[in-house]
Amino acid sequence: MAAKHKLTLSVQYADPRLKDSLPRPLLRKTIQAALFAPAELTLRFVDAEEGRTLNRDYRGKDYATNVLTFAYTEDDDAEVTQADIIFCTDVLMSEAQEQKKSVEAHALHLVVHGVLHAQGYDHENDEEAEEMEALEVEILTELGVANPYQ
Repeated sequence: MAAKHKLTLSVQYADPRLKDSLPRPLLRKTIQAALFAPAELTLRFVDAEEGRTLNRDYRGKDYATNVLTFAYTEDDDAEVTQADIIFCTDVLMSEAQEQKKSVEAHALHLVVHGVLHAQGYDHENDEEAEEMEALEVEILTELGVANPYQ
């Protein structure tokens, strides 16, 4: 198990549908597994309307997406990773159903994905995507979650 890094965590359930299945202790454990440095993170679960508005206003894409990461400290000099990670409950639940996965397993994958983005990982090209996916699989395996890419 990786070393635990200091984590300041805020969880907001603006859309409360996943509050019971994704409680704060589970989210904290999942984030800790994906952290490589101390972090101050806010996780916010939103409905399709808020998800679409955020994606449109900040990324110029007029649709709700599964996860948006607003990383405020992507440079190597930052001692503490700071980010807001937004999860669109509607998209997340729909994707889980389409992919025949549990909502919890899909959500935990997206939490790991968002936390890696917050720490500067990306998937803009094949090499970056392969590295990020390999890390996700390794972290999720540690947490007892099946490989999301199979």
